[in-house]
This record gives sequence, structure tokens and C-alpha cells, in this order.
Amino acid sequence: MRMSGNPVSDNPRPAPVFDWPASDLIGTDRRGLPPAGAEGDVDAVRAVLQEVLDPEVPAVSVVELGIVREIAWHAGRLHVGVTPTYSGCPATETIEAQIHEALVIAGYPDPRIERRLSPAWTTDWITDQGREKLRAFGIAPPSGARGLHGEAPAVACPQCGSEHTEPVSEFGSTACKALYRCVSCLEPFDYFKCL
Repeated sequence: MRMSGNPVSDNPRPAPVFDWPASDLIGTDRRGLPPAGAEGDVDAVRAVLQEVLDPEVPAVSVVELGIVREIAWHAGRLHVGVTPTYSGCPATETIEAQIHEALVIAGYPDPRIERRLSPAWTTDWITDQGREKLRAFGIAPPSGARGLHGEAPAVACPQCGSEHTEPVSEFGSTACKALYRCVSCLEPFDYFKCL
């Protein structure tokens, strides 16, 4: 039953960013992003997505993180397949909205963002450039899985490069990271867990 005076039901909120037509954008909204390419120009789309940063790790783009799995056109409409880092990632919807918004601003009308859960994302998909950017940001990139007996992998400190480090907590600033400490320089740092 609709109640009078309820701002949620009486004043519906504007449509989410996914429904914005490109014609609603003014020219100044396009600054900083590469222009849209022709249909089928995957490199042009990838150039736009290279500018979309992960909200939890703003040192790397969604391309460098390896979560953009497909760029294709179907019946003239751009489709971008995105695989979240894990199925419960709280930033998934934000990332999808940022990808959609960047593409619309760049001149791609009504792109479709498709969440892909299979195959599951793996840290192997992080690009070499992404790993270097993580390190420069102070986050140790994934370095390998636990050993047969459950021992932690050798993790190099992003500050001094020493592998004389130790885990402090299985959870760091986000669920996909663990907290480590460097025994050499004594600095704490996040380690991007290997998945």
C-alpha cells in the first residue's frame, strides 16, 4: 500500500546511470577520456576502460586488474563482460557503474555491462603493469599460493624489497588483501592475496 508523504514512493529517484542516454551529456563531460572508436574498435574501448580505476585499489585500472573479460558488439550495441574479483566483492556494482559511465561519457551510447562469474577471476589475470602499479602504491602484488603444508608464500615488501616479511592478519584494508609486516624495515603493508 502506498503511504502519503513517503518521499521514496511519492518522488521516485532518477534512473540509475545505466539508463543515461549519451545525448544528455554535454561536451565538457567528455574531457580526459579517449574519444569513442568505431563499432568493433576494441582498442578504443580498452583505452577508455584503462582510465577506470578500481575504487578499492585506485592504483590500478579495471583493465590492469584483469576483470574486463570481453569487449564485443551485438546488433550494434557495445557489450563489456566483467568478472568481479570474487562473487561477494562489495565494489562490484560500483565498478560496473563506473565502467558504464566512462563509456557513455566517451561517446558509446547505451553500453551493456555483463557480469561474468565463470570462469572465476584469478590473480593470474592481473597484468604485469598492474602488478608494478600495486607495488608502487605500497601493496605487495600476489606472489603465489600457500604451500602444501599451509605455509604463507614469500611476500616481498613493497617498500624495501625484502622477502623477510611475516603475515599479521589474514585480512587487510579489504577482504582481498592480507596485512603483512616487513621484518627488515618494520613497515606494515597490504598483500593482494593470491586467488
